[in-house]
Amino acid sequence: MKTVLITGANRGIGLALAQHHAARGDRVIAVCRSGSAALEQTGARVEAGVDVTDGEALAALARRIGDVRIDTLMLNAGILAKESLGTIDEIGFDSLRRQFEVNAVGPLRVAQALLRQLGEGSRIGIITSRMGSVADNGSGGYYGYRASKAAVNAIGKSLANDLRPRGISVFLLHPGYVATDMVGGNGDVTPVQSAAQLVERMDTLTFEQTGSFWHANGTALPW
Repeated sequence: MKTVLITGANRGIGLALAQHHAARGDRVIAVCRSGSAALEQTGARVEAGVDVTDGEALAALARRIGDVRIDTLMLNAGILAKESLGTIDEIGFDSLRRQFEVNAVGPLRVAQALLRQLGEGSRIGIITSRMGSVADNGSGGYYGYRASKAAVNAIGKSLANDLRPRGISVFLLHPGYVATDMVGGNGDVTPVQSAAQLVERMDTLTFEQTGSFWHANGTALPW
């Protein structure tokens, strides 16, 4: 039985990942700020009250987990806001900074806090976005989201290099345009479909591919 820890696990893609892993018999540690009835129904070990931007909360989480080895760490927690050039006020810039703290710095905080629980063969999946691809940006806007996802791509690449000697792999994963609350229910795939593809990528990508950027459907993405 593998142990899978998922951040942002109470809804959307995170919840679908928890449901998928629980259904196939994995031990799931579901980390979130607030729990949900749907998450409780998965049978996962729910660790609520954990904000990925809160170092003390993450240190306490690591202590509670103790010596449990994490085989797969899915860094999924994220937020999105839309900014348009010329209309970004101080509240908008605060939102931009918050996106950076959650989407980019958050995964690094979690990975560092749980280093002791990761070992040779452990795998880290960072749920990023193709909107963080500089080469793929043909429409502009979304300054905070795009910048934070580009930043987490760079962070994930550094993590891959730093963790390679320990036999730990890191993959940057775009989940697709998923119909979640974060995007108003619009999307091309459901959270269940996206989660299945993300799990397949984590199962099939090799250690030699650590530090690479993938669409959940198996297509390699440009930086």
